[in-house]
Amino acid sequence: MYKLLLCWRYLRTRWIALASVISVTLGVATMIVVNAVMAGFSHEMQTRIHGILSDLVFESHSLSGFQDPEWHMAEIRRAAGDDIVGMTPTVAVPAMLNFQVRGQWITRQVMFIGIDETTHAGVSDFGRYLQHPGNREQLSFALRDGGYDTIDSQAGGTDPTRPALEGAGWPHRRMRVERERLWREKLEADRDLHAADTPESGEGTGPVRPVDQQVDAVLAATAGEAAAPPKPADPFRQARPEEGTRMDPATEQFTGIVPGIGLASFRDTSGIDRFLVLPGDDVKVTFPTAGTPPKAVSDSFTIVDFYESKMSEYDSNFVFVPIAALQRMRGMIDPQSGLASVNSIQIKLREGADLDTVRDRLRKAFPADLYAVATWRDKQGPLLAAVDMEMAVLNILLFLIIAVAGFGILAIFFMIVVEKTRDIGILKSLGAQASGIAGIFLGYGLFLGLVGAGAGLALGLAIALNINTIRAGVEWCTGQRVFDPSIYYFFTIPTIVDPLTVGWIVAGAVGIAIASSVLPALRAARLHPVEALRHD
Repeated sequence: MYKLLLCWRYLRTRWIALASVISVTLGVATMIVVNAVMAGFSHEMQTRIHGILSDLVFESHSLSGFQDPEWHMAEIRRAAGDDIVGMTPTVAVPAMLNFQVRGQWITRQVMFIGIDETTHAGVSDFGRYLQHPGNREQLSFALRDGGYDTIDSQAGGTDPTRPALEGAGWPHRRMRVERERLWREKLEADRDLHAADTPESGEGTGPVRPVDQQVDAVLAATAGEAAAPPKPADPFRQARPEEGTRMDPATEQFTGIVPGIGLASFRDTSGIDRFLVLPGDDVKVTFPTAGTPPKAVSDSFTIVDFYESKMSEYDSNFVFVPIAALQRMRGMIDPQSGLASVNSIQIKLREGADLDTVRDRLRKAFPADLYAVATWRDKQGPLLAAVDMEMAVLNILLFLIIAVAGFGILAIFFMIVVEKTRDIGILKSLGAQASGIAGIFLGYGLFLGLVGAGAGLALGLAIALNINTIRAGVEWCTGQRVFDPSIYYFFTIPTIVDPLTVGWIVAGAVGIAIASSVLPALRAARLHPVEALRHD
């Protein structure tokens, strides 16, 4: 009983030990907060990556792909058994996206992906990342008649950050066509006015003024389809008129396309998204054919929606188009058999299925020199490994804070042993055992560890659970954004408190406190009563 009483007395009266308690508290709290935030970031990042990639990806080593995806899907289902709940074919090729902004052509390097709008949403979270509520329910490559989100559906806010999308779709397309028509009429009127002012020169062939050349150039550029010769009929272009007739852009569209939102917009300093193009605008895409050698082909497409996963690698690179249109334009349909080719097949497994086991089955069923089978984790292995390594290094560095507190406890306890040498001698002369003397200091270390770890646990959980409130307060005080969603993908700081992680952090802190008191406890236990009583 005397051991506990002395431990409690030392804890209450030795204020120098408060420094060690604070060190342990800050160390534990910091580790809890950092691990919670890192776990939240890792979970959100993996969720968004998994939202793009299905559970398994079955793909060809060649851009020309493999024929007859239906047969391949049947073989995959036979090899994997009942673990498969959905599959969809895709075609992916590198391409160049071109669109005009204020008369200037902008070119972006993209990954051009053909998807089946009826099945693709069943194997990934593609649908939830679109900007039109109707497309989130069921993707359609037909242009919508307005209704696009002016508020980011993933942000959870109420302020419209995308006012430009309010008139997107057919209203924007018709307005753009009407504006171009009025502009052409004005230019034609200006040209006629300048022609009337031109002095006659014999046979009526006077000098051509620079303004006439500029007007002719603008008219040719804005005429678009009207200035181009008729093209063959395209069965994959929606609302395309009969062959030999000119397309009316006010009522018809090209093949629908869904680019990543990062390709067409940027965020200004006020937090408003500014768009270079909108749903309803036309773009041109240049991509290679599937022939040998491949040739570059171009075609026009109409933007029908934007894709936003909050992962800049995807939002600034991916462009989606109907798979049938891409197969036809790349020459991936056999003219004799009518069989189409694809690059890959996205596979979704049932809940709880072992991805690695199913992957290994498919690898055995298909030759490795023709096909590659990988899980979504395999596809993003370097990124996920880098995140895990970062978490491990951070934990090691932060644990050194608690180790520093342990050295503080060690120094304080040695000082207490020297200061209380006569008291230790009196206790031993009264019959206290060496183990009892050692127990006093070990118990004191345990008390320090428990108090520091307990306070750190409470502080760490309070910060982790209210971190976004704290962030808002810091931003209000400093006037600067602490957490920029354009950099970190997310609008709020994600946190996940893992009880197992919290447990080993607390246990480690208490263990370091006890370990730091072992040497002082042994020294106190080895003191001889006579020598201790003679100590001055």
